[in-house]
Amino acid sequence: MAMQLGSPSEEDEVMSSINTTPLVDVMLVLLIIFLITIPVVTHTVPVQLPAERNQPTQTKPENIIIAVNRDGQVFWNERLVPDLPTLFERMKAIAVQVPQPEIHIRGDQEVRYRAVGEVVVTCQRAGIVKIAFITEPPPRG
Repeated sequence: MAMQLGSPSEEDEVMSSINTTPLVDVMLVLLIIFLITIPVVTHTVPVQLPAERNQPTQTKPENIIIAVNRDGQVFWNERLVPDLPTLFERMKAIAVQVPQPEIHIRGDQEVRYRAVGEVVVTCQRAGIVKIAFITEPPPRG
């Protein structure tokens, strides 16, 4: 049982406008925060950043290219190396050179990881400091 006292007034009608006061308050606070923080962000130490460049490796004559084919055979500058002890002895001989040549390893895509890993371990045991892996560049497009 609902009961009404008095006549319906303007206060009982549905309010059709949106109260924007809280929205304006929040926006003013955000504006003040941004005005305070922007000068801090723009004042930095002036430095000249390096430009990005991707240049293909230029092989120097003293660099040694070790290739590992899909069967796990190791090649020293396109000449077959019979076994890992022979490879180790060759690397020990170049490890004492000043400046020490870089070793660039080219592993076939289908070769087992172990074969390339053995070459890397042989380089480390011989005292080679710089080892690089040669890969195909990504397609342009």
